Amino acid sequence: MSIADNKKAFHDYFIEEKFEAGLVLEGWEVKAIRASRVQLKEAYVIVKHGAVYLIGCHISPLLTASTHIHPDPTRSRKLLLHASEISKLIGKTERAGFTLIPLNMHFSKGRIKLDIGLAKGKKEHDKRATEKDREWQREKLRLVRAHQT
Repeated sequence: MSIADNKKAFHDYFIEEKFEAGLVLEGWEVKAIRASRVQLKEAYVIVKHGAVYLIGCHISPLLTASTHIHPDPTRSRKLLLHASEISKLIGKTERAGFTLIPLNMHFSKGRIKLDIGLAKGKKEHDKRATEKDREWQREKLRLVRAHQT
């Protein structure tokens, strides 16, 4: 079940490969995410000191958060991946010019997971071509439906 999508990622980047990562969260963050108070639009993923972090993801705290905790909505959150996946990501991002983008936050077996994509940036003409192709697919469906009736 999806919680939050990053639609802008598919518009701005070619997604080459996807990975599913766990998140290290605090209790108030889990409650806020379950209430769908999360935004991935401005977020990005970095690899630092052999670990992977989610930066810029905004989780709005609930008003009923505990009084002794002062929530930080945009703190860096560590992502949990296998060592082989992390080494693969390090190699691709440093050498091949790829970047890491959060794509989708969802539930998997009761746990909150994040899909991250190994992505390459699109140029402006690529974005236009993608948009034109999507429009053509819609138009084809319309023509087929109109022809069937």
